[in-house]
Amino acid sequence: MKRRSFLKNTGLAGILAAGSAPAFAQAAPEVKWRLASSFPKSLDTLFGAADVISKRVAASTNNKFQIQVFAAGEIVPAFGVVDAVQNATIQCAHTAPYYFFGKDPTFAFGCAIPFGMNDRQQNAWMMHGGGRQLYNDFLKEYNIVSFGAGNTGAQMGGWFRKEIKTVADLKGLKFRIGGTGGLVVAKLGVVPQQIPGGEIYPALEKGTIDAAEWVGPYDDEKLGFYKVAKFYYYPGWWEGGPELDLFVNTKAFSELPKDYQAILESACAEANIDMMAKYDALNPPALKRLLSQGVKLAPFSNDIMAACYKATQEVYDEIATKNEKFKKIYEPWKKFRGDEVEWFSIAENRFDNFMIAAQRMGQKKAPG
Repeated sequence: MKRRSFLKNTGLAGILAAGSAPAFAQAAPEVKWRLASSFPKSLDTLFGAADVISKRVAASTNNKFQIQVFAAGEIVPAFGVVDAVQNATIQCAHTAPYYFFGKDPTFAFGCAIPFGMNDRQQNAWMMHGGGRQLYNDFLKEYNIVSFGAGNTGAQMGGWFRKEIKTVADLKGLKFRIGGTGGLVVAKLGVVPQQIPGGEIYPALEKGTIDAAEWVGPYDDEKLGFYKVAKFYYYPGWWEGGPELDLFVNTKAFSELPKDYQAILESACAEANIDMMAKYDALNPPALKRLLSQGVKLAPFSNDIMAACYKATQEVYDEIATKNEKFKKIYEPWKKFRGDEVEWFSIAENRFDNFMIAAQRMGQKKAPG
């Protein structure tokens, strides 16, 4: 009777006013994580994905779950994030997994490998083709679980100090190139260099390297490559749809409440979509600005593309013969890619090619 009397006289508003927040919010634990990015703050799209994750997680938990984001080099070197997450020095990292192909070439499947999939195909593989499970199985020995958290779309082929017309022009070239693409171009006489984003410009300016690739017009303009190399080639065949991942320490993730786990995963999904959308919006005007600066835009020749494709297949076969972990993912990945390419060759390819032709025809007819 006393309880019923209390409810009658107090009402729901009185009960809620008795505490500073609803019971579920009061019960939610406070969690503070550190996230190390492999990118500098100046690259707001790449680095910004970590910020998207941090802000969404905080907003979804009434600031109970906070992730502090650090740029490359602030607490962990750009290429040191896997070791830091594995050893629980930090709880998580935002990175391009192919940076760590030196540890094991299998790492690259979490990002991109040469002549791989575009961003939509990569999402299909990871989310509905079994790719995420296979990749996370591989990462278990590193005490890491991964979540897709960004994609740049097909990247550009890079900035060169001289024209590249034939395969022979590649020989002896010191080229900053990410991931397993370096293994491929090495077969063609290139000397691949793995350099963090913030260190590429001075290396190109001083002539320590002859060419460099990064992402695409928006980021490349920010980094100023056009000031020291005028020849801008496409496509970056080694990065058709490179995924950025959030690498999380397995123990740290397992200790999160289930709702926090779900919120973190959803925040990564948001970052994944947001990055691609942002690049698609910002790359076109950036390319126009670069061309106005005298940049010479050109595609890699068919001969160069064919030679690189042949070398790529050789590299894959060599790695798969020696590395069972790589082979375990490569074989289903290759089949899935084949099916995706066949599908995209129908509706998507026909639509895209028609729209390109229609756009160019319209431009020719426009008065000017």
